[in-house]
Amino acid sequence: MSKLGDYDGPILEIDKLSISFFTRLREIPAVMDFSVRVKPGEAVGLVGESGCGKSTVALGVMQDLGKNGRVVGGSIKFKGRDLAELSPEELRDVRGNEIAMIYQEPMASLNPAMRIGKQLMEVPMIHEGVGKEEAYKRALEVVTDVRLPDPERMLNSFPHQLSGGQQQRIVIAMALMSKPALLILDEPTTALDVTVEAAVVELVKDLGKKYGTSMLFISHNLGLVLETCDRICVMYSGEAVERGSIEDVFDNMHHPYTQALFRSIPLPGADKNARPLVAIPGNFPLPHERPNGCNFGPRCDYFEEGRCDKGEIPMVNVEGFERHSSRCLKFEEIDWNAPIAKAEVKEKGEIGEVVLKMDNLKKYYEVAANALFGGGDTKVVKANETLSFEAHESETLAIVGESGCGKSTFAKVLMGLETATEGEILLDGKNIEQTPIQSRNTKTVADVQMVFQNPFDTLNPSMTVGRQIMRALEIFKIGDSEADRRKRMLELLDLVKLPREFGDRMPRQLSGGQKQRVGIARAFAGGARIVVADEPVSALDVSVQAAVTDLLMEIQREEKTTLLFISHDLSIVRYLSDRVMVMYLGHVVELGTTDQVFSPPYHPYTEALLSAVPIADTSVEKQHIVLEGDIPSAMSPPPGCPFQTRCRWKSEVPGGLCDQEVPPVRDLADGHQVKCHLSDDIFSRMEPVIKIAAE
Repeated sequence: MSKLGDYDGPILEIDKLSISFFTRLREIPAVMDFSVRVKPGEAVGLVGESGCGKSTVALGVMQDLGKNGRVVGGSIKFKGRDLAELSPEELRDVRGNEIAMIYQEPMASLNPAMRIGKQLMEVPMIHEGVGKEEAYKRALEVVTDVRLPDPERMLNSFPHQLSGGQQQRIVIAMALMSKPALLILDEPTTALDVTVEAAVVELVKDLGKKYGTSMLFISHNLGLVLETCDRICVMYSGEAVERGSIEDVFDNMHHPYTQALFRSIPLPGADKNARPLVAIPGNFPLPHERPNGCNFGPRCDYFEEGRCDKGEIPMVNVEGFERHSSRCLKFEEIDWNAPIAKAEVKEKGEIGEVVLKMDNLKKYYEVAANALFGGGDTKVVKANETLSFEAHESETLAIVGESGCGKSTFAKVLMGLETATEGEILLDGKNIEQTPIQSRNTKTVADVQMVFQNPFDTLNPSMTVGRQIMRALEIFKIGDSEADRRKRMLELLDLVKLPREFGDRMPRQLSGGQKQRVGIARAFAGGARIVVADEPVSALDVSVQAAVTDLLMEIQREEKTTLLFISHDLSIVRYLSDRVMVMYLGHVVELGTTDQVFSPPYHPYTEALLSAVPIADTSVEKQHIVLEGDIPSAMSPPPGCPFQTRCRWKSEVPGGLCDQEVPPVRDLADGHQVKCHLSDDIFSRMEPVIKIAAE
């Protein structure tokens, strides 16, 4: 029962809100003239790039802006009461009891030294003064509600004994303990696998209905907002630029920034050569460097000097649509249905000879059963099981699967950071599987390079960008003199489309997308034959993702590089890969061209992965498949087929075969391999997971 009582107005009403942060130098306006309303039971999505003020709005609602943050204009009303006028005691009663917040990083919300049950029981004991027994009963109920296995064991566990997805469910359970009227979710699934994300999103929607909770869902993932929300508010540089229902904004967008966001994400049917993604030009303005007039003006295709850069630009209602508004002077003059100006069609590089061949590669780790104190029997972790594939010159091979499936282990063995337990890796016909990186010759090291997920961790903070690239050139023995290497470094900056003066900058002066470009320049410094890109765009905004993805493709076309693209974002995989390898618990369960893997017949795991991908397109219909449970531990994998504990097709295989035998690798079509016991008849009956509705 929600504590709404007789209140029937908007649960949350933010009106012309302005929030600033004060430093010794200046006032930094973080949010300006921001308004949004959330009705009872409604879910509103707040989207935009990093730094646009989404989380500041959430912290404003929680009245938690820290010492130097202040509301400098407008109001935030919760159930008709202005939160700024509440006393500290009243605020404490509202927070956590009537308004709950779920953060991006679940471990930030959990006490590592306290059992889960005790942390959950505290909520009703503190807010409602209920006894221990009643609190335990409620904790058990919410843990069951968030679909965690063996609820009693969960309550008795410490946070570190749970996986990331389980921790996030506990945080959701904690937020729901007091049945709040408003739930604020700040990027709650960013750190999770796509399958776990799908299950958590499903859960949040169901619980929202069950408890009648209103939601403010903060995300940069437009597909996720489409699947979870009724209405959407798009933010840019501290302001709301478009508001409306999901259908209004997705199908009848009326702001150039919204349009630019959609053009920079890969939707089904996008083609990297014929229809490349369009990155938003320029950079996001810093709060104290915002332009006059429209904040988006310097990056806008429709900018008109003397008009768009004069005075404040108000939010205006779009005629004919209820509650749809836009902050643009020209939205009635723009032809929103005009076809996208065709970028030059890129020629796909001719796929060449085999550069890399793996044959029955295995990587096992021995782990002491009692790893902390040694002793006990040793257990074997089978991180990679019989991996076999080939990769060609100029080819992009995507490697997909959930965390813990062995993607990064395989990359480590290829890089020489680990050596193989069994099997072969041939680079241009030479065996490298047993040669650790310190024993590899310079050419082999230069030939196999890596671009990492997090650009912040891979650059030396005390060395200029140019020096770091030149250091790589020295190691690869490229250039006869310092001047030679400096010239090559400047050419590499040109290659990754960074201004040459960035060579003299320190990493802290660069944005995330610019740092990732430096990482790419460094990987290509030695003329790499193979580049392993490990989730290279997952830490970046969608608009920056488009630019970095296109950059990788362009360099590949010029340098004829083989790209091994490790990712869990299947939308990007579909857009840029030639072939796809699907991994599960150390096994390759499916391998084929992108078209083969994305259309039926599928391996049951691939089918579930595709169903989990959020797609930002209202015309797409998806089969609904939610995977139950987490990936089993590689230390004690299930007998038989590794996927049998989560497979929805298992009952179709007679005689308990899935429980007893690892399936053989089968060829379904030209080069399309699947590791599965299902019969040809069942494969032929599989339906497409993703259908695009006819126009």
